[in-house]
Amino acid sequence: RLMNAGVAPQHPVNLGNPVEFTVMELAELVIDYTNSRSRIVHRPLPVDDPRQRKPDISFARQHLGWEPKVALSEGLAHT
Repeated sequence: RLMNAGVAPQHPVNLGNPVEFTVMELAELVIDYTNSRSRIVHRPLPVDDPRQRKPDISFARQHLGWEPKVALSEGLAHT
């Protein structure tokens, strides 16, 4: 789709979900969906760990007509 968009971006094109969730929320969902008895262990974050993980998908939305259609919980349920 990008090759046919008629636009040559000079930067990476983000494809992701702009709805931010924490790693803790993801871990809890995975544990719930798998009926796991795993425990979540908290470790110190690396110093270069990003505080925000929210991709800017505006280029993909504008030039490719792309945006995520499946919520995290729904995607995990189908995995």
